[in-house]
Amino acid sequence: MPENRSVDLIASEPLEFLVVCLCAEWCETCRNYRAGFEALSAQYPDTDFLWVDIEDDAAWAGDFDVENFPTIVIQRGEWVLYAGIVLPQHAHLQRQFEMFRAQSAAEARAYATATEERRGWQSTFNLRAALRGR
Repeated sequence: MPENRSVDLIASEPLEFLVVCLCAEWCETCRNYRAGFEALSAQYPDTDFLWVDIEDDAAWAGDFDVENFPTIVIQRGEWVLYAGIVLPQHAHLQRQFEMFRAQSAAEARAYATATEERRGWQSTFNLRAALRGR
């Protein structure tokens, strides 16, 4: 990805937003999705974008329950705002991310804890915590 920060830097000096794609190299949908994900990352230099191969990075990413690909996780600080499958069309991810960027910090916190599912994401899909603990 263009000018991406290292995983160590993302873990130690996080930017406000983190967008992670959990995929696998063997998955054709993932391979096709990657170029657009990288192009999207270039549009948001103030955001960490991270491509994670759940098999290559299984030591720290293997505990995440990935049911299908691509699975996206969006975090603002420690708050997991989204964790789930997206259609493999980058416009969907971009619209969703723009919605989260438009929220205030208080709105993001309220959104992240508004439903039982989202409250569950805070522990089961906190990629920042996983990166620090790897």
